[in-house]
Amino acid sequence: MVKIKVKYLSTHTEKLTYIEGKSDWIDLRASEDVELTAGEFRLIPLGIAMELPRGYEAHIVPRSSTYKNFGIIQTNHMGIIDESYCGDHDQWFFPAYALRDTRICAGDRICQFRIMEHQPTIRFEEVESLGHEDRGGFGSTGRK
Repeated sequence: MVKIKVKYLSTHTEKLTYIEGKSDWIDLRASEDVELTAGEFRLIPLGIAMELPRGYEAHIVPRSSTYKNFGIIQTNHMGIIDESYCGDHDQWFFPAYALRDTRICAGDRICQFRIMEHQPTIRFEEVESLGHEDRGGFGSTGRK
């Protein structure tokens, strides 16, 4: 089991919990009340700082209900925090863009994260053929 040091930067921040067998994504909450008008950008503080183990990074994405509940999207669509961002005041934030007027309260679950190992070193090899039959189309549908 990997242990991760967490510093809580707000009294409004609920303690992080990992629920084994349910999901390997962990919810993060706004640590203060935020009001946004349509078209406004704001870094929403999440009230935590962490010391990730060497060789690991955190991937932060919106929860599936974030847009429906709050009308915000994450401006970089996925945030990456590496192990170098580990100071006592290196607070995690959710970069939000409001598509409608909204209010987010301290404690509202707005995003989630998971801890991932860094990608291994990769070497790309140029070839004339990949040696497989074409599926056609794009994505998993295989249709144009």
